[in-house]
Parts: sequence; C-alpha cells; structure tokens
Amino acid sequence: MQPTARTPDHPIEPLFLSRWSPRAYDASAMPASDLLTILEAGRWAPSAYNVQPWRFLYARRDDVHWSDFCSLLDPFNQQWAIDASALIFLISDTVMPGDQDRPDAMSGYNSFDAGAAWMQIALQATALGYAAHAMAGLEFSAAPQVLNLPDRFRLEIGITIGRQSDITRLPDALRVREAPSGRMPLDQISFSGAFPDRFNTIAAE
Repeated sequence: MQPTARTPDHPIEPLFLSRWSPRAYDASAMPASDLLTILEAGRWAPSAYNVQPWRFLYARRDDVHWSDFCSLLDPFNQQWAIDASALIFLISDTVMPGDQDRPDAMSGYNSFDAGAAWMQIALQATALGYAAHAMAGLEFSAAPQVLNLPDRFRLEIGITIGRQSDITRLPDALRVREAPSGRMPLDQISFSGAFPDRFNTIAAE
C-alpha cells in the first residue's frame, strides 16, 4: 500500500512525513550492514549528561536468536511481526552513573533518552527504504530471563524493521489499519506561554 498524502501545517523535511509504522513486511532477509547503519543512527541520539543509557539487542530473521526474540512479542504482534527482517529490543540503563562530583543515582531521563534513540532508528530506516514499527505489546515479565538483562536495565520497547509489503500478507482485521495516520493540528498542541485555561476547565469536568 502506498502512503496516503500527509500535509504539514508548516514546511518540514519530507522524511518526517514519509516515516510511518506499517505492519505488512515482505519477510526478506536484511543485510547486516543495513541493520548496523540503522543502529548507528540510534547511537548518535542526544542524552542527559551524555550517559547514553540505550542498549540495542537485535536479531535478524535468519539467525539463531530470531525464535527467542519473537517469543517476547504478545500474540497480537506475533501475527504480523514474524514477517519483519529484524527485531530490536530497546533497553535503557535506569542508573545515572556518577562522577567525581556526584554518586550513582536512579535516572529520571533514561526512558526519555531511549525514545530519542528510537526516533533516530526509525528515521534512518525510512531513509534506507525500510519501515520501522515500535511495539509496547511485549512479554515484559519473561524478557529479563530471555534477554539476560541485568537488574538495572529496563526493556523499553520492541522495534521491527523490514521492507514494506502488500497488505494481503496481513490478517483481515489489520488490513484496514494499514495506512499512515494523521496528527492533531499544531495549534491544538502548541501554545505561546502557559497552558491555556480552557484545558484546565476540561480536566476539572
């Protein structure tokens, strides 16, 4: 399926509009070099104090880790994600490392910083002609054992990467959802100054 037209309220780079999250993949093999390029983009995300809390655990569909990685997807996501070319689990370090001026402490920014890494992964995948789809439907309780996660590391999200395919590969219930989504107008989410009173009134009701 070709993406439908998406029109920004103000001029932006076309890459931001062409990026979306399809589910129909062609089940093709992915060169390791392409996957490493995509992960390299994630590596260069910004982070608080430059601690770079993200870690990328990955499997390609033709390697020995694929089955174990797919087992961590919930049943809804398994029905389409098995056709992806690569599956990445984005992990974050929940501890902010100390230095000579401050001790180690629980981080308040690890998830935020990991989100920046996801976005750069998604945009780089789009630039290479791949699609990326982030998934929160994961078997979080099983992940620490399957992924051998140290206690201080948190599973944030799963990410599929692959070449987009025709919607006929999807179950019927998912075919109608296989299109780029729009966004709320900028003037509904961006305000000069403090939060508008009208939203406080809605929240009180």
